[in-house]
Amino acid sequence: MSEPREDEPANESATGPVVKPAGESVGGAADRPTTGPATGLRYVHLGFGEEAVDYQEAWQEQRRVHAARFAGEIPDTCLLLEHPAVYTAGRRTQDSERPLDGTPVVDVDRGGKITWHGPGQLVGYPIVKLPRPVDVVAHVRRLEEALIRTAAEFGLETTRVEGRSGVWVLGDPVDRRPAPAGLSIDFDPRLTDEEFDPRLNGPEYAPSNAGQRREDRKLAAIGIRVAKGVTMHGFALNVNPDNTWFDRIVPCGIRDAGVASLSEELGREITIAEVLPVVERHLREVLEGADPKPRKIVREAPRERSEGPAGAGHSPTSPAVSTPPARSTSAPGAGSTSAPGAGSTSAPGAGSTSAPGAGSEDSSGPGSAVGDLRATA
Repeated sequence: MSEPREDEPANESATGPVVKPAGESVGGAADRPTTGPATGLRYVHLGFGEEAVDYQEAWQEQRRVHAARFAGEIPDTCLLLEHPAVYTAGRRTQDSERPLDGTPVVDVDRGGKITWHGPGQLVGYPIVKLPRPVDVVAHVRRLEEALIRTAAEFGLETTRVEGRSGVWVLGDPVDRRPAPAGLSIDFDPRLTDEEFDPRLNGPEYAPSNAGQRREDRKLAAIGIRVAKGVTMHGFALNVNPDNTWFDRIVPCGIRDAGVASLSEELGREITIAEVLPVVERHLREVLEGADPKPRKIVREAPRERSEGPAGAGHSPTSPAVSTPPARSTSAPGAGSTSAPGAGSTSAPGAGSTSAPGAGSEDSSGPGSAVGDLRATA
């Protein structure tokens, strides 16, 4: 699909943007504007359980809401929903990370790599306007913070992992983990063999069994896109899904870690209905309590160019003058180190395409950017 240019909104229909009221699915009652505050973050429930929303249909709804937010017709809006089982792939997904059996994958315009959405996973698409040029990393950190607070309220300690976006449950130190397949960690083929494929090597290396191996495992993935200063896509929080769906892919392109869920980690059944109001409260606290700043641009002063024959005494080149790199702001109370300065390249294995976990710059025009949380990817 073509990306929106800098001079046009992501999508507009002849009848204008359509937003469903909280509590109704996309296929439910007649379209009508959502009720809610004129300013501040509002929530729209698109569908859960039996009314889970097809991914393509939700994607189209995102475009409509994005266009309305860009035009200033609605306040910042977060779409909340479940999807039927589907694999989605960000721009950096490699063929070796897709399902081996040819299961269809939806290629999307967010940052990051491949992930799964489905029953038992709470998906949120915050569509918010940010100051430009957008600090994508800072926005990702705010989403992470809201989800870290949510997990903590249920009694699960989570954190960030440097170079890898999303919310993580940390494993044991490497020297204290049970060795996969009885091998020493020094011989873990995932780390030493570039051709090793965990999708072909049984449950010992399955992402869904990372907890048994006491490895780091991702609880929530984040993948975002920013077009014309307005965000799209968002986060996927594993509440009580069947995580074996992740075993058919290389989730987020990360081979040496796995996936987690609130129910598995806490040893009790937790439902989307329980988690939904908690996520809403923490998202509101973090996003409305933040003071987003534009990403600072580092510029070099133009260099003086001398004239005249070679060796005739050229003027010395003036030193480059630059502004110190900006630091991404953490969400209030994040307690985490700030992300590297704007424009940093992705960390190895991060599964992201720009600053760690943030995504790639959108070449469609200035002020656009693509960002990757957690994935979901």
